[in-house]
Amino acid sequence: MSIRIGIMGYGNLGRGVECAIRNSEDAELVAVFTRRDPKTVDILTPNVPVYSVDQAISKKDDIDVLILCGGSATDLPVQTPKFAEYFNVVDSFDTHAKIPEHFANVDAAAKKGGKVGVISVGWDPGMFSLNRLYANAVLPKGQDYTFWGKGVSQGHSDAIRRIAGVKDARQYTIPVESALEAVRSGETPELTTRQKHTRECFVVAEEGADLERIEREIKTMPNYFADYDTTVHFITEEEMKRDHSTLPHGGFVIRSGKTGWDLEHTHIIEYSLKLDSNPEFTSSVILAYARAAYRLNQEGQSGCKTAFDIAPAYLSAQSGEELRAHLL
Repeated sequence: MSIRIGIMGYGNLGRGVECAIRNSEDAELVAVFTRRDPKTVDILTPNVPVYSVDQAISKKDDIDVLILCGGSATDLPVQTPKFAEYFNVVDSFDTHAKIPEHFANVDAAAKKGGKVGVISVGWDPGMFSLNRLYANAVLPKGQDYTFWGKGVSQGHSDAIRRIAGVKDARQYTIPVESALEAVRSGETPELTTRQKHTRECFVVAEEGADLERIEREIKTMPNYFADYDTTVHFITEEEMKRDHSTLPHGGFVIRSGKTGWDLEHTHIIEYSLKLDSNPEFTSSVILAYARAAYRLNQEGQSGCKTAFDIAPAYLSAQSGEELRAHLL
């Protein structure tokens, strides 16, 4: 039986989820919800209805998992707890500093409704989080390093677009190459946030907007830009379409650890991603966790879960027997 999926929000991430469903044998798209006029939203999947967000709760009996595709700055902190009472939900909330607060809010709502809410899955947080945990467990004496980019951060780009006077924006996260090479060589440098990455922003401002104010708001934004060397470029809509229309990304999780009686041996664990499409890859991770949310709820579980709480077998469409025979 197919898992019936609803998509909340039809931007880059929503379209990515739609593509991931098409490539999955055990999921089907049954509804899309939008804040826009549903008549103006053309989706890729034929014969699937598009509804207003206001109609979502009335469709709760038709949907096994609702995937929330909004931004972490303002959408998900409100939407995920709201809908977790009525649906099994999955989101990609990526404001790391606020994950504990978000978890608590979603946990309370999901337990109230007897549903499962899976938060903060994608590639970071998500796949990178798992690799940090595995590496820490295997090499307890060591140091973690996470590098992102070069690539477009959807969450950071969305946060810029929420600033008054901003029409469109793309933000690139760029690793500092010298820091990356030092870690790969087995050194264990103490690196500040600023020493590991830079951030480069390309912004289309509305006509007459105060550019100095916009730049100041970007560079001082807590949890997003305040701790980084950030460059802001103001460009035209034509330049944005020509030079920044794709959404590549990637990054590295590295742990440098020691073993031996006197910690005489060095080991490097590195996990890397090179992504043509950040939203499509993120969507593929989200759909795997939607499968897990559905299965956990079928077993009678409820409350909020993260990638740390869900066994890998729940993510796969294959049975336990198939996994043991072919992947173990």
